[in-house]
Amino acid sequence: MQWLEEELRRIQEQHLFRKRKLRESLKDFCSNDYLALRDHPEVKEEVIKTLKDYGLGSGASALVSGYTKQHKALEEKLSSFKEVPSCLLFGSGYLANIGTIPALASEGDLILSDQLNHASIIDACRLSKAKVLVFPHLDYQNAEELLKENRKHYRRCLIVSDSVFSMDGDVAHLPTLLRLADEYDCMLFLDEAHATGILGQRGKGIFEEFNLKWQERVILMGTLSKAVGSYGAFVCSSEKLIEYLINKARSFIFSTSLPPAICAGAKKAIEIAEREPWRVQRVKNLAESIYKELSKIGFSVKFHHTPILPIMLYSEEKAISLSEALFEKGVLLQAIRYPTVPKGEARLRLTASLRYTEEDLEFLYTSLKTLPHLPLTSLPFP
Repeated sequence: MQWLEEELRRIQEQHLFRKRKLRESLKDFCSNDYLALRDHPEVKEEVIKTLKDYGLGSGASALVSGYTKQHKALEEKLSSFKEVPSCLLFGSGYLANIGTIPALASEGDLILSDQLNHASIIDACRLSKAKVLVFPHLDYQNAEELLKENRKHYRRCLIVSDSVFSMDGDVAHLPTLLRLADEYDCMLFLDEAHATGILGQRGKGIFEEFNLKWQERVILMGTLSKAVGSYGAFVCSSEKLIEYLINKARSFIFSTSLPPAICAGAKKAIEIAEREPWRVQRVKNLAESIYKELSKIGFSVKFHHTPILPIMLYSEEKAISLSEALFEKGVLLQAIRYPTVPKGEARLRLTASLRYTEEDLEFLYTSLKTLPHLPLTSLPFP
């Protein structure tokens, strides 16, 4: 079909063409395995043991026959870890968001969404058919102005925000969001994908980071595929709200549940993180050390004391060029471009992980120093 060729050519001309790269034989510096738990010996042992007992898949959705004691145990562990009454598992973060948000807000309701929320949140808001108002990134004064002007015209209101924003690594201000939710009678939905295992002294998330207690109007969504090193997602909230989602979240109702072995591995990873809280502080210290080294080399790097360290290049063409040059040296560091980030905000998304050895990091720094056309620190920093 000719239109496909034309569309692909257009994408390539804009330097937005994407392709997959096998990570084998490469040094991976862009995964989300922040705490190095995905291949921890205890995790692998638990997965293998459960795989032998349960087989590969769950066999059905959770409401048919795909709900096992492994699923129940993981939900209970997550509920305890997050210090929230109840929990529900989903197949992925995308499924959790597109299932939960439209169940909470629909036609006749209002959603306020941060401009830099994850794509799955954007799609979920669209699916909801609610009125969606987007406020500038972390501009809570603008968000309050929107609430003052619009809240009274709608039945229910949902404020939606990432806790840690996946591309910049900055953190939402929970006290302000809670105040807005309380004063304007809103629910607050927080995507904890990159906060779980990272924020707070023990990695419990944004509530621990701000030394606050969960409130009933808050819905916490999180993934098992970042710091936990597994796959899948969860939503934690009140028992009544979880009962409601079991009956209303279409992506939960109509999807096969997670494999039991995946649940068992995720539960073991959380137990290790609880037992070894030093991992949380160590990865933050590592991120700061990497930031300082990159700054010495001459890169413009956004740093907000989380493991996400975007090397800002601004030009889509330059981001691709440097990513490909690193690939040739054996370094996997992907170029992130529009629409994942706004146009003119292209970057290499480097992450800190406890997987890295000192030799790995020295290899990274050496590879970066020998790149042609090093970016200058004088480049614009939004």
